[in-house]
Amino acid sequence: MNTSFKSLISCAVCVLLTACVANTPEWDKRFGESVRAAIAQQTIDPKAGQNTDPVAGIDGKAANDAMGRYQSSFKEPPPAANSFTIGVGR
Repeated sequence: MNTSFKSLISCAVCVLLTACVANTPEWDKRFGESVRAAIAQQTIDPKAGQNTDPVAGIDGKAANDAMGRYQSSFKEPPPAANSFTIGVGR
């Protein structure tokens, strides 16, 4: 009984001492690494903000008209579909 009690106490001391091990520095040095990796993988051109060339594309009048049509498309709901023709091919 004395030997088993000593081994039980020594096991308990070992378990309690493992709680004193510091894990935080190991975790802190990699904090945010996965987020930075995901952002880097989603970035097409990391130096895009340094480019001073204007973007070639649609002119101002055409863009304004397109935005006007887009905004007006929300003023009235789309026409309701006939419930008897759902699933019928055209």
